[in-house]
Amino acid sequence: GNLFGRLRGLDDTRTILTGSHLDTVKLGGKFDGALGILASLVALQALHKHLGPPQRSLEVVALCEEENSRFHARYWGTRAILGLIEESQLEALRDEQDISIASAMRAAGLPPDQYRAPIRTDLDAFLELHIEQGRILFDEHIDIGIVQAITGLQHLLITVKGRADHAGTTPMDLRRDALQGAALMAVEITRLVQQEGRPAVVTLGQWDVRPGAVNVVPAEVRFSIDLRHPDAGTLQRLSVAIQARCQAIAQERDLLLSSEIIGQSAPQQMDPALQALLIRAAGACGATWKAMPSGAGHDSQTMARHLPTAMLFVPSIEGRSHSAAEETPLADAARGATVLATALSLLAYP
Repeated sequence: GNLFGRLRGLDDTRTILTGSHLDTVKLGGKFDGALGILASLVALQALHKHLGPPQRSLEVVALCEEENSRFHARYWGTRAILGLIEESQLEALRDEQDISIASAMRAAGLPPDQYRAPIRTDLDAFLELHIEQGRILFDEHIDIGIVQAITGLQHLLITVKGRADHAGTTPMDLRRDALQGAALMAVEITRLVQQEGRPAVVTLGQWDVRPGAVNVVPAEVRFSIDLRHPDAGTLQRLSVAIQARCQAIAQERDLLLSSEIIGQSAPQQMDPALQALLIRAAGACGATWKAMPSGAGHDSQTMARHLPTAMLFVPSIEGRSHSAAEETPLADAARGATVLATALSLLAYP
């Protein structure tokens, strides 16, 4: 479950929340999520020591299940705070051992029928410090990233159908080779997204070739597309262009093509006033900063749909993340915590 630590304010009816997620991926690193929690704790300790009680209460949260690390219940902790949990999910969502979230809650001493108890109505803002998980700040020697928007994404499944034939007796010009067609599509998809330029990205990570025999012309190929961009219009335009180009290649090679959107998430803008506040805090701390999108999903994108939210990034060495090689220099982590503390002081100590 979620864990909270509260620094009570003179006005205890309103709260500014900061923190991140406690879980990470299997075989992941030690900074993803956890650094944001630790930085928030350090920030609140420093503020209490030097400034005393805040005007509005400050609270640190360690959020659960951001990464689908156990259950396929992404942003569960954040959604619980916002009242976005559906009762049916308590039994429907299960881990690899077929244990439901409801059963796991009971084992932890949390009654499932109180799933609405964590809902908060006192939150004025949420600030999240996180590692970048990319290499832009590292390569450009910049201290802090101010997140403008969290990227939107589309997951598509492309199916290309041709005809299975003998690999030795079928001339190349008479083949309806599904894999050759899909390979051309992959090249064109990559070209289209590279032509768009940063921050557009695309990944073709899953492939299934059938019948999968060494001496048979492939009859069917299925492959996935992970397409991301922080602007909704650009994301949709790229998706349409990709599907149209794939369809054209299929027609040129006498293949059948179908495409299906199997998952999508809209881009989420961060609060402009809080972005400006983070920029002011970075300047006050003498930190260099860069406004940038986030290419990964975060708890902040769910929070931002319901309350003013902002994120700041600290560098990841060589961009490594979701890996044991994940690392952020101590000096960069400390600088990020200082910027976070400064921003919180501007919010809670007017």
